[in-house]
Formats: sequence, C-alpha cells, structure tokens
Amino acid sequence: MTHDVIVIGGSYAGMAAALQLLRARRKVLVIDEGLRRNRFASHSNGFLTQDGNDPAAIAAAARAQLAAYPALTWIDARAESATGERDAFTVTDATGAVRRGRRLLFAVGVSDTLPAVEGLADRWGQSVFHCPYCHGYELGGGPIGVIAASPMSLHQAQFLPEWGPTTFFPNDVLPLDAAARADLAARGTTVEDRAIARIRDHATVELTDGTALPFAGLFTAPRCTPASPLAETLGCATEETPFGIQIARDGMKETTVPGAFACGDAASVPHSVSLAVGDGAMAGAMVHRSLVF
Repeated sequence: MTHDVIVIGGSYAGMAAALQLLRARRKVLVIDEGLRRNRFASHSNGFLTQDGNDPAAIAAAARAQLAAYPALTWIDARAESATGERDAFTVTDATGAVRRGRRLLFAVGVSDTLPAVEGLADRWGQSVFHCPYCHGYELGGGPIGVIAASPMSLHQAQFLPEWGPTTFFPNDVLPLDAAARADLAARGTTVEDRAIARIRDHATVELTDGTALPFAGLFTAPRCTPASPLAETLGCATEETPFGIQIARDGMKETTVPGAFACGDAASVPHSVSLAVGDGAMAGAMVHRSLVF
C-alpha cells in the first residue's frame, strides 16, 4: 500500500497536519515513538481551550479524534530510515516494516541540550522552563532565576522581569560586557556572578560558596536539535537559529528535498504547543496542495 503522506512524529504538530490531510480524504500514515517533548510537564499553558490541562491528556484527545477518520493508519514505533524521492518515498520503522508514501512530513520535534548543572535536568518541565508565556504566569510574580546556557539566555534575563523579580546567573557560560550589565540593571534584573553548584529542592540555586537562593521557578535556553536525524539523512538541509539547529524549509513548508516537508519545533521557532499546532495545520494544508497541484 502506498500512502498519500507519511507523517514521521505524532505529537501536536504532526497530528495537526494529519488532521488537515485526513479531512481532505487523503490516506495518512503516522509513525510515532511516543516521546513528546513536553512529556516532563504536568500542565500545558497558553493554548486556547486547553489552558492548564495535562499535555498528555491533550495529546490523547487529539489522537482519539484522528482515529475517527478511516483513512488514518497509526504505527507506534520509531522511524529508523527514510529514502526515496517525490511520489516514491519509503520509511522503515523499528520493526523492520517498510512503508511507502508519495509525500513525507517530518514532525519529529527536538531534543533539548540543557546546562550541565546538577539537579537541573531532574526539574525540567516542573520548576525549570524555557518559555515564559507557557509557565511564567503560574509563578505568581515570585522570584525568577535565569541560568545561562546560550546567547538566548541574555534575552530571557531581559524579558523575564515581566513575570517577576529576576536574577541572572551567567555561570561562566555567557560573558557580559558593561553595556549588557547596564541594560539588565535598567530592567531590574540582578546579575549573580558566583558559580552554581547545583539545583535542589523545588527551585533553589545553591552556589559553590554554599549560598542558597530560592526561586519560584527557573528558566534556561537549551540548545535544540531535531530529535531524529532522518531529515538530514534523506538530504534535507538544516539551518542554524538562535535556538539551535532546525530543518530548513521554504514558505510552503517544503524542505530542500522535493516532496518532503517539515513542521513543528524541528522546523520553526519559537516553540510552544499552540505554535506547533498552528504550524502543523498549515503544513498539512501545504502538503495537500502539493498533491493536488
């Protein structure tokens, strides 16, 4: 069987794209290994109609809605390889099964490279975050810490005083010149130059000299890379962004390989559930147009 579209990745962007294609009565195969980027978070905020809900419940409801369309095939497996060309792609999954499709859509999400600070990864999505629109309000205006991970961290330190009094930890990762320090001071952000030893308790930053600074929440700017290398191995170009590496694509959501498209966090910035859904919906429509025209 040849599917009209194979969607690699069944999280929010992939499902949003699949929905548009299914509603156009196209045969869609979704291959998904079940590793949503926000699987560590208990609540998804800032997504209209779903504000504050469990992200796993949102994903489950979306999948149930897709299942109502008879043209959907869903495979719970990791896609291991993708080869071919427009109208003749093949995808092999972890079971060894080979699937064929006229179009490919990479909705693979991203992997986050977090600062190497003891205790930080354990709190990712719970009291350590990357998006203030997703999690800033819930901190109730309490103190916020920003831990440097990349040049984007300076932007976070400039921006987060909107949500609460902010302390920025360069942590020997991001040098600050006089102009940057003056800008942060003008915004009300305190710079703490002492190095971090670990994160403990809910969101307490313990410094190497033993000082403990408790916060309502912490933010950092991880470097992102596509969670699967399949787009690159197929020959799709990638590009560097302030957030990390993403799959390059044109205004029609198509990659540099004709017939292969990309959407969601792996192909767009910034990142949130609502933005991923919107990008996926548009990508689904663009893939359909490519089948028609």
